[in-house]
Order: sequence, then C-alpha cells, then structure tokens
Amino acid sequence: MRLLDALLSGDRPRSPLLSVILVAILVGLAFAPFLFGGAQPINTAAKVCVFIVLVASYDLLIGYAGIVSFAHTMFFGIGGYGVGLALYFWGPTWPVVLAGLLLALILGIALALVIGLFSLRVRAIFYAMITLAVASAFAVLASQLSAFTGGEDGRTFRIPELLRPGTKILEAPLFGVDVTGRIVAYYLVFLSALILFLGALRVVNSPFGRVLQAIRENDFRAEALGYRTVYYRTTANCLAAAMAVAAGALNALWLRYTGPDTTLSFAIMVDILLMVVIGGMGTLYGAVIGATLFVVAQNYLQKLMAVGAKATEAIPILPRLLDPDRWLLWLGVLFVLSVYFFPTGIVGRLRGRRGDRR
Repeated sequence: MRLLDALLSGDRPRSPLLSVILVAILVGLAFAPFLFGGAQPINTAAKVCVFIVLVASYDLLIGYAGIVSFAHTMFFGIGGYGVGLALYFWGPTWPVVLAGLLLALILGIALALVIGLFSLRVRAIFYAMITLAVASAFAVLASQLSAFTGGEDGRTFRIPELLRPGTKILEAPLFGVDVTGRIVAYYLVFLSALILFLGALRVVNSPFGRVLQAIRENDFRAEALGYRTVYYRTTANCLAAAMAVAAGALNALWLRYTGPDTTLSFAIMVDILLMVVIGGMGTLYGAVIGATLFVVAQNYLQKLMAVGAKATEAIPILPRLLDPDRWLLWLGVLFVLSVYFFPTGIVGRLRGRRGDRR
C-alpha cells in the first residue's frame, strides 16, 4: 500500500468504481498486444497512451493552473518534427532519437518560456488569443518550409532496427503472438506514457501543484500571500510544453511519420479539449478516462453503428440514423450528453458520488 501511495503521490482515485475503471484501462493497455489481435487494436492502444500524456499535460495547464492555451498542438508538433526530422536527415539510430528529442525539448521549453513571460501578464482571453496566433504561425511555417519539413505531405522516416516491424525479437511466439519490433515499439510508448503520467501526478500533488491550484482559484489572493503568479504559471507552461513535446516524439516513433495533419492540426486541439472536459478538469485521472473513451469511440464507433444499422434494417428511419457516415453526429451527441450528465467530468462525478455517500 505504501508503494502504491508513493507511485500515485498520495493521490488515490478515491472512488471504488473509478479505481476499477482505471485498473481495467491499465491492464488493457499493458497487455493490448496479447489480448487483441490485428493491427487496429494495437494502433488504438498506442494512440490512447500518447493522448493520455498529451491530455494530462494540457490538464496541468487548464485544470490546475487555470491557463487556457491553444498552442498545445504546437508543442506536440515540435516533438514529432524534432524526432522525425532528426531520423530523416541523420539516420535511424538511438543517439539520433535522443538528439532530436533533446533539441525539440529545448525549442519547446524556450517557446513556452517566452510565451509565458510575455503573455501571462495579460488577461486570460488575450493570452488564449496570443497562443492561437503563435500556433497558427508555427503551422503555416511548417507547411511553407517544404524542403525541410516536407510541407503538407510531412516526412516518412526509418526508425532504429529494434523498433521495426520486421525485426523478430523471439524465435517462438509468446502467448500465440510473434514478438517483433512493433511490440517493442508499443511497450516503449506504453512505459514512457506511464512514467510521464506518474511524473505529472507527482508535480500536481507537490507544494508547487498546491500553489498552482491556489492561483487558479484566486490569483490576486495568491499574489497577496507572496507567491509570484507569473513565475508559477510560466513554470507550469514549460512543464506542460515538455510533456507535450514528449508525447509528440512518441507519436512520431510509433507512426514512423510526422506531418501537420497528425500533430499541428487545430482539430487535435479541439479533441484535447473534449477529452479534458469528458474526463474531468483538474484531476489528471480524467485524462486517462477521457483519452480512452474518445480514442476508442473514434476508432470503433463506425463499426458499432454499422452493426446497429444492419440489426435494425426492418425498422423505418433507424438504419439511416445509424449509418456509419453519421458517426461524427453521434459522437457529438455523446459529448453533449456527457457534459449534461457529468458537468464536472466523469472523474469529478464519481468522486462526488463517493463524497455524497460519506
């Protein structure tokens, strides 16, 4: 129990049902290559891992520090382009991966520092607009520098041999699954995501994290108590940017590709916001719930609707409503319902029920 408290930094789920859900997600992700057959399940699991880190990093900003930023995909893109372009131009070796990640972290943290120092002194809405402008400018720059970044087409690159699908790690199958470099790449993504998430838990449950929450609730009072709000917000901005850079690097290694559509698209920013709201802001565990539900829905809602349409062929109108082409409509309906029934997010609602029972 002490080890568990140490790993979770004393921040337990505080709800039996939430604990069961989180353990089920952890087990599902940990054994995804062996539990589910085919390429789509492992791709979905890897994307869930990446977005858990990305959404947790954004929750550190909006949920704990009260900072509304639209530049998060920029840092995600910096991580993807940093590692991807390094592998493309310098070759598929581990030192190149580390060099690309280091350069991306330096650039991402430097930009976050500059944005924080020059922008966090203004009101929240103006800061959000500034970050949106910076992110848009970066996306345009990535598209225009086609000789370097590949433009709208992006860059496809080779990864270290250990991570390649054609590399066979074990001669005999393990639990009926051939252990290849693809499995190694998945566990690199999974373990990195787990370490980064536990690190984020450590940050928000530290004295630094408590000050961030105090600033979120009342920045004038926190300033009056002697806390330099700009310093704490800028530091939170840099930490969140570093996590987003790491998530982008993991995404690039998994996809073996980097481009504006997979990292810099504003649609990704909207998805991050939806995941934070669905899971619950200011909880971090909400990032796990929100990312898992949203990514799984994105990948499997169409298939479920196709099954439903076929099963209701004899009923008028219903098959048309369940047509797989209308999956975005139903995803929007699910989002509206989740916000209506879970205004504080799923994690907030489950913890609230626990508190009401007490």
